[in-house]
Amino acid sequence: MLAWGSSYYLPAIIAAPVSRDLNLPLTWFFGAFSVALFVSAVLSPAAGRWVDRHGGFGILCFSNVVFAAGLLLLATSDGVIMLFLAWSLLGVGITIGLYETIFAALAGVYGQAARGPIVMVSVLGGLASTVSWPATAWMEAEYGWRFACLVWAALHMTLGLGLHLLFAPRGVRSARPDDTPEEAVDRDAQKNEPRLTERRMALLAFVFTAVWFITTAMASHLPNLLQIAGVSATAAIFASALVGPAQVLARLMEYGLTRHLHPMFSARIAALGHPLAAIALLTLGPIAAIPCAVLHGFGNGILTTAKGTLPLAIFGSYRYGFRQGLLSIPARLVQAFAPLAFGFMIEWWGLWALLVSTALSLLILIALFALRTDETAP
Repeated sequence: MLAWGSSYYLPAIIAAPVSRDLNLPLTWFFGAFSVALFVSAVLSPAAGRWVDRHGGFGILCFSNVVFAAGLLLLATSDGVIMLFLAWSLLGVGITIGLYETIFAALAGVYGQAARGPIVMVSVLGGLASTVSWPATAWMEAEYGWRFACLVWAALHMTLGLGLHLLFAPRGVRSARPDDTPEEAVDRDAQKNEPRLTERRMALLAFVFTAVWFITTAMASHLPNLLQIAGVSATAAIFASALVGPAQVLARLMEYGLTRHLHPMFSARIAALGHPLAAIALLTLGPIAAIPCAVLHGFGNGILTTAKGTLPLAIFGSYRYGFRQGLLSIPARLVQAFAPLAFGFMIEWWGLWALLVSTALSLLILIALFALRTDETAP
């Protein structure tokens, strides 16, 4: 929650005041943020391989130091160079301090049994925007954006580092719980049938890239879309704020009701969430604002968690971190440009831009059905 709130969710609140104080166009700030995502895409495979070999304890603790240093540099920025350097450093923090690293660390310790801990970690992550946006907005309004960055940096070096020292998974099991004869056979099959492995990786890469395009686009533009549909500004913000709780509820249901089913089952159902939300808003107009936000949040909550659970179910925990890193490359690159690209679509087509995200969601569903559960690890 702390890592997400002080990185991904920071630009939504401080972009305008930072750009104003540094006398820079707003696009320069988001350009710096895009650099952070590009850095993360480049470094993700190496970070995943490190976790596979050494576990996540050390790298997660180090992530707090990197986040704090990046936020300190951002708080003291006086121009475009320092701004880009700060976000480049924060990009390193994003690489080693968010879901992918934590998921890989849990898979290294718990093997196939990591699905439950992965879902619970994502439950806390789902509250990040609900907590961090109001907190950052209050600090920025009362004391300025530099103070807000310094507070987040201090929290990383105290609360974040302390929690990692106490609770971060340590080491990697030499004998993984899912390292059964069947799993060994599965790995041998992967060596003998590389096309099957490549096909599954390609389908997963498409699924998660499309998911993160929709997630990032909606995080940036949902309030605006609701206003275009005829909802007042206040009601649009209120409805958009329901995305976070809907994500948390969906993940709790994933943990409590469907954890004994294959994660592909819940992922396929979740892929319908955004299309139903878009259709409701396009056909019903303003009265569908809250159902739209809740349906989108519900589907998004499960699909973003599937980034951790599906590769684990399909390939097992063997080289899990490295696979996560590879899958993150296209997703992070697309994330860097999703807000700008979808913004142009809204400018050109208005509310009908939702047809693009709906089509992407349906392609996600097709790809998930192409990933047959009889091809996955037991």
